[in-house]
Amino acid sequence: MNPDGPRQLRSFAARSVFFCLLANVVPLGAQEVPKFAKATGVSTPGIQRSMTGLQAQATFRVGGHPDWMALNGDSVWVTSSNTNRVIRLDAVTNKVGGFVTIPKPCSGLAIGFGNLWVPSCADHNLVRVDLKTQKVVATIPAGPADSEGGVTTGAGSVWIVIAPKGELARIDPSTDRIMAKIEIPSGSYAAAFADGSVWITSTGNNLLSRVDPSTNKVVSTTSVGKAPRFLTVGSGSVWTLNQGDGTISRVNTTSGKLVATIEAGLSGEGGEIAYGEGSVWATLFGFPITRIDPATNKVTQQWTGKGGDSIRAGLGSVWLTDLRAGVVWRLDPALP
Repeated sequence: MNPDGPRQLRSFAARSVFFCLLANVVPLGAQEVPKFAKATGVSTPGIQRSMTGLQAQATFRVGGHPDWMALNGDSVWVTSSNTNRVIRLDAVTNKVGGFVTIPKPCSGLAIGFGNLWVPSCADHNLVRVDLKTQKVVATIPAGPADSEGGVTTGAGSVWIVIAPKGELARIDPSTDRIMAKIEIPSGSYAAAFADGSVWITSTGNNLLSRVDPSTNKVVSTTSVGKAPRFLTVGSGSVWTLNQGDGTISRVNTTSGKLVATIEAGLSGEGGEIAYGEGSVWATLFGFPITRIDPATNKVTQQWTGKGGDSIRAGLGSVWLTDLRAGVVWRLDPALP
């Protein structure tokens, strides 16, 4: 994911140095970011294919830098921070269906309680958009801990990490107020909800944390691959994309135990991971689509070439952004 252009050019470390030079201050959340090896992809013969061999069912020319996505009903929502828009794609007509103006949308999208929840990196707020009216109805002082993170909904609440020191905010969607601030491991940024718990990756500590909404406390942590950030849920598991070593970790949502480490060759900044249409899907510049079979915990297909940075699966399709070209592709999940 990337809020303002290729993630390689907008890494957190680069922003930290830039602001320190200008203001001679240390920005919120500044920390040393590990250097990652270049992605290599998988080495198994016959797995890799070229993106030039794929044909899209539909191409949405949204402009700007399309990044984070969320699916709901017959719509796909996608952010473009450099145009200050969250754009709706109509999955019935395969046309752009309007947009909502939000200053620098970043750090994920979430749908819940009849609303779209959008972190803003300009105002450092969480913005609530009514899905029926497509209007901003509230701004909540709960900005993301980093532009590369995630927001989620579940247990009657909205959850977002608001400080890199390790602070998870629980927000009441009926009052737009923070109900609780929960201490979590430092270096945490992205959250997802599954099987009654909130799951948060700690990029800085190579951990997946589990928060119990009934107590608002961390009840377990699981060691996963190096520098996990983005995560998804499905097939009774949490799947983390590990930027440091390019693996994908699978953690059982009942036991909290690591059950598989999948070699995907997707090391480096950026990327995203999603579950849907019977598979786990990951994306990274240079490797726009990687498909993992939950039954075997193995990469079954991987496409190389242009495109990538955000991926979702649902509504009978795989949705992939080409951030650099300003388009979103709709693809048949029965990819060749």
